[in-house]
Amino acid sequence: MSPAREIPFPGCHMSFPLAVLVSGGGSNLQSILDKIDSGALPAEVRVVLSNKPDAYGLTRARERGIPAVALPHADFPTRAAFDAEMVRVINEHGVDAKAGAVVLAGFMRMLTPEFLRAFPQRVVNIHPALLPSFPGTHGARDAADYGVRLAGCTVHFVDEIMDHGPVIIQAAVPALPGEGGDALAARILALEHCIYPQAIGWLAQGRLAIEGRHVRLTAPAAPAAAPLASWGGAERPYLVSPGLEPGFLPR
Repeated sequence: MSPAREIPFPGCHMSFPLAVLVSGGGSNLQSILDKIDSGALPAEVRVVLSNKPDAYGLTRARERGIPAVALPHADFPTRAAFDAEMVRVINEHGVDAKAGAVVLAGFMRMLTPEFLRAFPQRVVNIHPALLPSFPGTHGARDAADYGVRLAGCTVHFVDEIMDHGPVIIQAAVPALPGEGGDALAARILALEHCIYPQAIGWLAQGRLAIEGRHVRLTAPAAPAAAPLASWGGAERPYLVSPGLEPGFLPR
């Protein structure tokens, strides 16, 4: 096993800078903003970028006075040129190789190796399936079509392969017989809104270490540690591992 790579993020006494990339409605962006507002997430969204000028995620940012930048990818001659401009804009807003993280919140573009090298172990993504099962753009629908009995979502570090990087946290829900992809996706999305801010919170606290394919969650400075897992009751069954901390549990 390769030695653990501690990710040197500042503790929660500082506001952790984030750049959020969106291509659509930005509901996960909204969940991050809501947890920041509640005081559960010690972070600050410095800039929101989208490859689609009409993405509602940009509107969410503008309504809060957060810089919102539209970069239509078709305006650039190559993927590398597009990603280089994103890196420049993100750096300009205080997120770089030494500070903060890049959060993919429904960003429907593969990132180039050059982009990932600009933010080593600082790019995270959420996917609506229990990886490594059902990667790609229709995770929940593919799971429903396959007839699985458990489905869910995954927060992971981003590497050069789609939906492949080391897993930080996963949440599972029962998949009901005959349930369509849209209905399943809606139940999964409710848990996405819990586990993504939680994972970012651990990043902000410097509590994650990558050991090969594994991500180790270290103990917090405060006495209360995250449980090994969280689960719901009979009326709202779910399972999350590692467990959610106060402030991130489903309502």
